[in-house]
Amino acid sequence: MKKVLVVVMLMSIVFTGIVCKKSTTFSDEFYDTRLSGGAATVFLSNAKAFGSSIDGLSTWDSYIHDVGDKLFAQTFISSPAPHFQGLGPIYNNVSCVSCHHNDSKGIPTAGLINSGLLTRISIPGEGPHGAPLDIPGFGTQLQDKAVSGKTPEGKLSINYENKIFTYPDGSTVTLRKPSYSITAAYMTLPANHMISVRLGPPVFGLGLLELIPEETILALSDENDRDGDGISGKANYVWNPVNNRMELGRFGLKANNPSLLVQVAGAYHQDMGITNPVFSREAAFGQAQSDGLNDDPEISDSMLRATTFYIQSLAVPARRNVDDVTVLKGQQLFNQLNCKGCHTPLVRTGVDLRMAALSNQRIQPFTDLLLHDMGVDLADGRPDYKATGSEWRTAPLWGLGLLPRVNGNAVFYLHDGRARTLEEAILWHGGEAERSKQQFVQLSKTDRDALLRFLQSL
Repeated sequence: MKKVLVVVMLMSIVFTGIVCKKSTTFSDEFYDTRLSGGAATVFLSNAKAFGSSIDGLSTWDSYIHDVGDKLFAQTFISSPAPHFQGLGPIYNNVSCVSCHHNDSKGIPTAGLINSGLLTRISIPGEGPHGAPLDIPGFGTQLQDKAVSGKTPEGKLSINYENKIFTYPDGSTVTLRKPSYSITAAYMTLPANHMISVRLGPPVFGLGLLELIPEETILALSDENDRDGDGISGKANYVWNPVNNRMELGRFGLKANNPSLLVQVAGAYHQDMGITNPVFSREAAFGQAQSDGLNDDPEISDSMLRATTFYIQSLAVPARRNVDDVTVLKGQQLFNQLNCKGCHTPLVRTGVDLRMAALSNQRIQPFTDLLLHDMGVDLADGRPDYKATGSEWRTAPLWGLGLLPRVNGNAVFYLHDGRARTLEEAILWHGGEAERSKQQFVQLSKTDRDALLRFLQSL
């Protein structure tokens, strides 16, 4: 294993170097509205639409992207083993791709190998730097699987209650309301433990989101709702263990990660039990499941950074049917209902000296990367740094219409996958989105379908 890591490390050293390239930009006047990711857009609409690298990578960067792609798909196994060891001793899944099928999302079925669900846990109070407070003996994530001879921390139980929603025109939609509990816990959980169930999101386009300047995101915030539109997005600030400081959170469903490097390192560590240079102590440290092996970190810095680079360099699929009359009507309604108040259509990235396709790009992510109160129905009741128990980061909408093709028709929406259609997802909106949701409900079926058609064009 050490020889493999040394080879990968030596071959990846140049990854940290800077190659100056002129950014590739487009005039706003002649901008092609299909270009969701600017120059980092790919014209694919099949099952592999989320898995293409951005155009214009150097030969070396293309190589590192391919190494990261293989690591993203790699199945890890328990130690000792000749290659890709370190799984567990407690974990949720065996590879990145198991949760992010085709660089998209998994299914919200707890415990299965293709499940993309994770269960965050904590108790009231704050840990270091304002982070959620660990549950003694469990930490802040429930690991529901374990290697041979060890015991999972517990299992997530999900029960759905059907709720019938009726429009003013008499048409109905069946919503399913989930309730969650932890069963078969290996030791008694505190009575005041909090649960937050989260479905892993798609991973394409994240390199562009990482490059949106902090000042751009903060300019979109309106924490005190000064303009009176009912929308008051706020920024989350979280601890970055690499830079040892508080930074703007922009990744994770509660904007609880500051960078892709930290996000990927945390996924290796918590989801698979793979220690790494960012999180070098086993997730099971101090627990009965600890393996007692002296093999940390279990992946090298170069492997961690290659996986991160793979995600950073994934392209965004182009919009489709942008000149369709119904799509244009739906876009008008999207703006009229102020859905754009959270799902910001257009932003521009900052400068990246390494990758021209990410640098200074006009992009259409349909997110402000801010926290918004989504109401009691979507609340998990679990704070996460500055995010309250009812606040979630605005989800990007690019690629939304391709999810059925990429995921094989079984698509689930919102933070925990409770919604099976875009219409259901809209009807679950509350809090700051309540006004927009109610206006959607009052639309004629023709207009509702037009708005959904617009979302499917993204």
